[in-house]
Amino acid sequence: MKSPSRRPGRVGELLRMAVSQILLRGLRDPRIGLATVTEVKMSADLKKARVFVSVLGSPEEREQTLLGLNRASAHIRHEISSQLKLRAAPELDFQYDRSIEYGARIEELLEQTRTVDTPDQ
Repeated sequence: MKSPSRRPGRVGELLRMAVSQILLRGLRDPRIGLATVTEVKMSADLKKARVFVSVLGSPEEREQTLLGLNRASAHIRHEISSQLKLRAAPELDFQYDRSIEYGARIEELLEQTRTVDTPDQ
């Protein structure tokens, strides 16, 4: 049995840094707000990448940013192909990363249990 390759993880990390740099330099699409690339998950064949982003702003701004990023994916893919030495630049699919909201909700629930567990003095 063949062990799973670490290459998708390594390529995903390179892709995360490259996309972050492209977003930092800015894209011309006014829909794209303040977005941070949190993670990139690559397919085993390195042809597709799910790019998870955290977006600062309202739910409407988040939707517009994701729409703008997905519309600009061909341009971002072209930029990546010129930066990274890959045989082929992967297809990019931008998705919202809910892990920050999830972590905040868990923290809130933990805080509620702490206040309930402490006896009145």
